[in-house]
Amino acid sequence: MRLLPAVAALAACTVLGADAADADRASGWVDAAALTGVAASANDWLTTGHDYADTRFSALTAIDAGNVSRLRLAWSYDLDTHRGQEATPVEVDGVLYTTSAWSKVYAFDARSGRLLWHFDPQVPGRVAVHACCDVVNRGVALWQGRVYVATLDGRLIALDARTGHPVWSVMTVDPKRPYTVTGAPLAVNGRIIIGNAGAEFGVRGYVSAYDAASGHLLWRFYTIPGDPARGFESALLERAASTWSGQWWKDGGGATVWNSFSYDPQLDLLYFGTGNVQPWGRKPSGEPADSLLSASIIAVHASSGEYAWHYQATPGDIWDYDSTQNLALASLEIGGRPRQVIMQASKNGFFYVLDRTNGQLISAQPFVPVTWAQGVDPKSGRPRVNPEARYDRTGKVWVGQPGAGGAHNWQPMSYSPLTALVYIPAQEMPFPFLADAGFKRTTLAPNMGIDQAATSLPPDPQVKAQALAGLKGYLLAWDPLAQRVRWRAEHPGPWNGGVLTTAGNLVFQGTAAGELVAYRASDGARLWSFATQTGVIAAPMTYAIAGRQYVTVMAGWGGVFPLVSGELAFKSGRLPNRSRVLSFALDGTAKLPDAPATSASAGHPAGAAGSEPTAPTVRVDPVAAAQGARVYARHCGYCHGDAAVSGGLTPDLRYTPALANPALFRAIVNDGALESQGMVAFRGELDAQSQDAVRAYLIQRAHQSASARPAPQAAR
Repeated sequence: MRLLPAVAALAACTVLGADAADADRASGWVDAAALTGVAASANDWLTTGHDYADTRFSALTAIDAGNVSRLRLAWSYDLDTHRGQEATPVEVDGVLYTTSAWSKVYAFDARSGRLLWHFDPQVPGRVAVHACCDVVNRGVALWQGRVYVATLDGRLIALDARTGHPVWSVMTVDPKRPYTVTGAPLAVNGRIIIGNAGAEFGVRGYVSAYDAASGHLLWRFYTIPGDPARGFESALLERAASTWSGQWWKDGGGATVWNSFSYDPQLDLLYFGTGNVQPWGRKPSGEPADSLLSASIIAVHASSGEYAWHYQATPGDIWDYDSTQNLALASLEIGGRPRQVIMQASKNGFFYVLDRTNGQLISAQPFVPVTWAQGVDPKSGRPRVNPEARYDRTGKVWVGQPGAGGAHNWQPMSYSPLTALVYIPAQEMPFPFLADAGFKRTTLAPNMGIDQAATSLPPDPQVKAQALAGLKGYLLAWDPLAQRVRWRAEHPGPWNGGVLTTAGNLVFQGTAAGELVAYRASDGARLWSFATQTGVIAAPMTYAIAGRQYVTVMAGWGGVFPLVSGELAFKSGRLPNRSRVLSFALDGTAKLPDAPATSASAGHPAGAAGSEPTAPTVRVDPVAAAQGARVYARHCGYCHGDAAVSGGLTPDLRYTPALANPALFRAIVNDGALESQGMVAFRGELDAQSQDAVRAYLIQRAHQSASARPAPQAAR
């Protein structure tokens, strides 16, 4: 553990108007009694999932289906970033705590939106190169007067809830490895639980528990086996090793725990999902390939980290079907008796209901179109995989549904005990899978093992139109007992926000198209909406102070879809990122400033106004450009967009001034002149010829984009 010097702590934290009264009100005292008795303190929102069951359901009724039409903006706060916003705020004692991109923490007066304090952990910009899916953060944990945040570079920091001053900081990962942390911690009986991310970059997944008071490590549970030559940490991992192939301990393996946790206090069981193996597209082999504990739901005893049970949803995953979606706990009457269940709308397209005492599969049915499997065997619990989906063996392109983006990604679903329905932010995003026959691992790009250049979107307008037509997003009201849809609300495109349900018969969800929408929970009738001026992917939350109920959401477009998908993301309803905290109440009187005018042309750098940039007048060698296309797809596209079309979060490289200036291009790409902004030096991985080829490809794409734009209309 590293205790922070007082000077450094003060430099990183800004306290605004923190008088004695503010300090008392912002004490943030949350203990086990509060966390296990959420129903008794319905006015507050104590964890990112509202409760240990991660239902994201509130018993508040002041805002209901009858008066939600009067919901107006109560206050807003503009954040100092244009990267993705994925956090769900927490609230207690009239103070709202939340995080922003780059792991920054904010405390607000929950009634007025007045900033009480702000903490910046000063994450180095270079860490962004290992963040596969944006420099996001999903929130904080509260425990006995402290706020706990996990930072992108792997630290877990305890802050004084009254002032935001750091109390302790500990590094939770090996800083020499390409780990990142984007998930919110969970506080359980004096233990702060946290996982990590970085599977595609070659890390070994695990979950850790730290002492809330001191930051000392209490236990660690690994989700994949380590080096057999050094022995295994448990009999479970020794058994798992027989299901892994290759030298996984050298390659990192993956199976990271990068999202949320649930907890059952009666059973003392902590639940979490694990991610994918890397690389996705493995070579044909007769070796065992289940890769046990990857793409699984796992239960361990929170007090000790001791293994309880696991269920592997996607054995031998080659499609990036993480099982890290949130896990909701509920009591359902099944077969004439109550069952304590855990539910997940998985990325692989199946909705799972498990007995949470032992991991037994109760049911699994598809909630979106699924082509990779014909179903799940109810006895073995294993999927019946379609042979055509094994692209690693066929050597052919296979267009999968769900795609790598999943049928449901990290955006949280919600369960209402009043309607007995689960509300899922579902999507259809087919993806072309093709194994990369010449795959070689690298340190500065994701190691997916698929041919990213061959599956990149071509400039053909008809192909683009077909790809766009295949993208769908909708809110599903799902009956977990009958395993069927009760109602469905369509959205313009995929990658919409997480969900909140309330006892006022309401469901709230933000959209990529720039709305926060309220539906009637019982039948899906659309009752209210607010133009957020930006896409919303985070889940809303709600709280009440002095009888007045608020609904609050972090607004701001981001995450993996706009980073990677480029033009598809741009055309699927997305608006430029305007990161804000938005809080609503009945008859609120606040207003947002008018949104500035922006270019609507596909691929134009988001947020820029005015005329389209012009392509550099440089002739391109088509052979070099073709080589550059492959290098770009492998090393650059996961940040700057497929086919060199930015989704708006990062610079659009077709229009960078560096294209016309070889020395400037080399200073950025080779030397890392923009490392502080996340653009590290690539000289260790890309030689001069490869860098020049990328520049040729980007110039070619700039020319293609310029020629595809319609000619200006003559004045009349």
